[in-house]
Amino acid sequence: MTMISPTPLMGLVAGVWAFKTLAAGVELGLYSRLADGRTLTVDEAATEFALAERPADLLLAASASLGLLEKTGNHYRNSELAEQFLVEGRPYYFGAQIRYSDLHTYLPWHRVGEALRTDRPLTWDPQAQQSMFDTTDPEMLVEFWDAMYSTSAFTAHALADAYDFGAHSRLLDVGGGAGAFPIEFCRRLPDLRATILDLPQVCVRAEERIAAAGLSERIGTVGGDFLTDPELPNGHDVILLSMILHDWDERTNRALLAKCHAALPADGAIIICELLLNDERTGPPEAALMGMNMLIETEGGRNYSGAEYAAWLADAGFVDIRTVRFGSPGANGAVVARRA
Repeated sequence: MTMISPTPLMGLVAGVWAFKTLAAGVELGLYSRLADGRTLTVDEAATEFALAERPADLLLAASASLGLLEKTGNHYRNSELAEQFLVEGRPYYFGAQIRYSDLHTYLPWHRVGEALRTDRPLTWDPQAQQSMFDTTDPEMLVEFWDAMYSTSAFTAHALADAYDFGAHSRLLDVGGGAGAFPIEFCRRLPDLRATILDLPQVCVRAEERIAAAGLSERIGTVGGDFLTDPELPNGHDVILLSMILHDWDERTNRALLAKCHAALPADGAIIICELLLNDERTGPPEAALMGMNMLIETEGGRNYSGAEYAAWLADAGFVDIRTVRFGSPGANGAVVARRA
């Protein structure tokens, strides 16, 4: 028998080390402090972050090994990846997702065996809460929506590159959160108008983001619950479901797609933007592992394949179903269809 190496397994073991190194850098504000070409030596970093020399050296070395920092002589600086996505205030800042995962998702993942045995979420208690949004911790909700915006901002950028929203005039973003997708699209397309449908408390957060972007006249919000409301707002020629359907089971998703079909005019489009599994449900890892995360965070969610979404869309009455592929933190493709 040919002997193979367990080295790939050690790589999986070390995955948590890599994440926690990244999270530690974000927590310290390392990458924001190195913005715009600033550099630090180990001794300077130790002084600036009130660390001993050994942990400062280990953090900088590990960050460089992960492609987050670059080293010239004794000086470390941000890599292009860190400069674009880990400096607070950048358009596609991703640190909020890292911070939320570190504070609220990482520890529940330690009990994944419990989730497998019970088929119950670990980040909230279904016996005491109606949903994860039913909480007395408002700070956690702010952190959650900031994390979702952090993931959605570049995902919206990638989707806008892959799909021509210029063919539409009115967008309905169902479960649109803090508004990353409409903000990105409306910045690109001056004739596009958009509506975000989400819980009333989420709409408040969205309105703040929209106002900061200077788009309050073109992007509106509607407070509601797309699961329990009998119908969706009409008057839109394209409906977006981005990173929504993986939260729910097939029955719930089919019911939502039926509402979308009823709300669209003839030739109106629907776009399902997700981390899509392949048809065999064997990958890619980012989609399959997000499915595992749904076990931790939802009651019935899982990631689905493009073929599954296509079948549900066809059953709901949609036609011209196709998949558009792209790469981003929140999605690797979008399943697009048209109401006949």
